[in-house]
Amino acid sequence: MRIVFMGTPEFAVPSLKILLDHGYEIPAVVTAVDKPGGRKGMQQSAIKSFAMERGIPVLQPEKLKNPEFIEALRAYQADLQVVVAFRMLPQVVWNMPHMGTLNLHGSLLPNYRGAAPINWAIINGEKETGVTTFLLQHEIDTGDLLFQKKITIGENETAGELHDRMMEVGAQLVLQTVQALEAGKAQPKPQSNMQASYAPKIHTETCKINFSAPSSTVHNFIRGLSPYPGAWTMLGDKTFKILRTVVLREHRAPELQGVLYSPDKRTICVDTADGTLQILELQIEGKRRMSAQEFLNGHELPVTSG
Repeated sequence: MRIVFMGTPEFAVPSLKILLDHGYEIPAVVTAVDKPGGRKGMQQSAIKSFAMERGIPVLQPEKLKNPEFIEALRAYQADLQVVVAFRMLPQVVWNMPHMGTLNLHGSLLPNYRGAAPINWAIINGEKETGVTTFLLQHEIDTGDLLFQKKITIGENETAGELHDRMMEVGAQLVLQTVQALEAGKAQPKPQSNMQASYAPKIHTETCKINFSAPSSTVHNFIRGLSPYPGAWTMLGDKTFKILRTVVLREHRAPELQGVLYSPDKRTICVDTADGTLQILELQIEGKRRMSAQEFLNGHELPVTSG
């Protein structure tokens, strides 16, 4: 089976690797164009780097409807296209292979359709999520379902940690799906639009923390945005990202709701509507990520015993 693979970030690499490791022919990879910022002036995608290591031709179209790209893609005569963390495809692309184009999505569709399913599942306090393979159709994330795998979300798990687990589970699901399609054993089934929920793209301005919400809500918001883009508040005139917290049962200093303080000069806390969060990891504007103790070694906060 000839498979053209489409993807960009690190999340996609295990899926490409597992197909290669199981003997599938990957005549080409399609990925994003290089961006400014690398050591040599330009930064290439994780998928491009991996494909080049394996000697796979790489296509990097700026526009997916470009006639030259379409002609080059068609020349590879793929039986199937596999998409993992790429971009929305026009019909002329996703409808090209005779077996269609399958996509890996980081949720249990039709839940959390959209750009940020991992983040929103955690922000919303879900206990369970998963990965889904489905066949692409016109509207984003609406195609017929192929296979799904459930994943339990840990109480304090961050989006970054779930992402790393999910990309490995997702790679196994991609392999399972390709093998089933090859054997003629896949049974696509339509999604229910009535049961759909959405995970829109996250913008920096929407990542500001609301400490007047309950502790569990604030905790989920923080871990759902960690490590990127990072939930933030202000400390003086500096943006202060909070990257990891734990929920404490009782109020320590309810009069300091939303104010960072240290109860013992070793830990950092902040009060919410119904309790206290202990801040374990953080990042002040212009500085690296650090532990609470590392921050306190160079900064002073209000001290209270609660």
